[in-house]
Amino acid sequence: MRHSLAALLLAASILAVPGVPGAFAQSDAAAPPARAAVRPAPDNPSELPPPSVTRHRLKLPDGELAFTATAGATRLYDDGGTPVADFVLTSYRLDGADPARRPVAFVVNGGPGASSAWLQFGALGPWRLVLDGAAAPPSTPPRLVENAETWLAFTDLVFIDPPGTGYSRLVGSGDDIRRRAYSVDGDIDFLAAIIRRWTEDNRRELSPKVFVGESYGGFRGPLLARALATDHGVGLKGLVLVSPVLDFRLRDSRNIQAEAALLPSMVAAARRLDPALAGPPIAEIERIAASEHLADLARGPRDEAARGRIVDRVAAWTGLDRALVAQYGGRLPLNVFLNHVDRRGGRFASPYDAAAVGLDPNPFGESHGALDPVLDALKAPFTSAARELYAGKLDWAPKRRYEVLSNGVNRAWEWGRSLSPPQSSGALAEMLAADPTLGTVVVHGSADLVTPYMASRFAMDQIAVPGVGDRLQLRVLAGGHMFYADPASRIAFRDIGRDLVAAAAR
Repeated sequence: MRHSLAALLLAASILAVPGVPGAFAQSDAAAPPARAAVRPAPDNPSELPPPSVTRHRLKLPDGELAFTATAGATRLYDDGGTPVADFVLTSYRLDGADPARRPVAFVVNGGPGASSAWLQFGALGPWRLVLDGAAAPPSTPPRLVENAETWLAFTDLVFIDPPGTGYSRLVGSGDDIRRRAYSVDGDIDFLAAIIRRWTEDNRRELSPKVFVGESYGGFRGPLLARALATDHGVGLKGLVLVSPVLDFRLRDSRNIQAEAALLPSMVAAARRLDPALAGPPIAEIERIAASEHLADLARGPRDEAARGRIVDRVAAWTGLDRALVAQYGGRLPLNVFLNHVDRRGGRFASPYDAAAVGLDPNPFGESHGALDPVLDALKAPFTSAARELYAGKLDWAPKRRYEVLSNGVNRAWEWGRSLSPPQSSGALAEMLAADPTLGTVVVHGSADLVTPYMASRFAMDQIAVPGVGDRLQLRVLAGGHMFYADPASRIAFRDIGRDLVAAAAR
């Protein structure tokens, strides 16, 4: 199976911490470490074109939007005046709006190593890439159309590409800068500095501010909210965390909660592939996964009765052959499930959307070595769409490669060296307690096996902030990791965002 750890860590997603066991970033439950300041300074990077400002009109079902787009780079310097990085930001601002009252959303994707193209062209931006479902082929024409579900209808948008993604790059020399930029804590420092800089440059101190982050971008969200509030004097009113990992302990295959969290998403995918598949309602499967199934997993594989119950559930609810499931004691490796969930043969499913299948180029071999039908297939159309947007609509054409997904950034990422896997649910609890107006919604696709929604539910259930109520919500939509490829889910996602932004603006 070609779903290697490096591949699964990329795209708009994260899976597990690379490196030796136990080499993890510091848990955010501890006091944040002291940080060296990152100081933005006015400058126009010579390596990139000057910023381009263009004006556009967008026809939506409810009327027409006139807006201004700005594409360009901001250079960050350290305290000694040494250049560190060029951040490319793409902003869309509604013309004629009161900047003191108009909300603004800062948008970041994941990876580490993913550009913001995924959310910009998949769901939020004024133009959308036309896709025929999640498993579009690489030759999909990069056709951008007016996005009827754009969030520009209710908030200004600022798409941020961290260094090494999109057209953004590190400009400082030396390993220290690279290690700092490509690390859990340094990445947050850089992003907080660039958000503060944009806020100051555009006089948006009074604007209600929200953050939208997908996958590793969702992991960033709570940590970034804390850094902005404590180090930069910028308060966020809302967080939209898209297909996030809130706690890496719930991505560790040795953790029985991580195993239990996969079950509802496996069943959801199997039912999308075979609607006639019988079994309890998904809500009941979620309950069982968090109770009886979890208890049987805890009893361990030497408990024959518990092992039998696990096998019975997994086989019956996914439609997989019971002998195959029993071979693994009900604890199916991810690649085994993906290779067998589509029973037509010669096909395999994507972990990003296990209901999206591709053809196996080596159906008679032990491993197929195929390109992922979601992740790999979408790189080409998203990259081409980005070049078309910047050179065409935005009149900004850097003479460098556009990195929609950077393997180099991903491989270089520094996760830290503490014994605790990284997690941001502790920072989320801190910010919900510190600010009684902060709203957070976590949104997942039901068939996502890279960041299954039950893992977020398990993490969120441990947040015991008194009176948090509806300020912390989990929403599950049809689809996979990039659930917004489904038109109905994209509309529902737009409505979720509109409700959160409206609450933030009150």
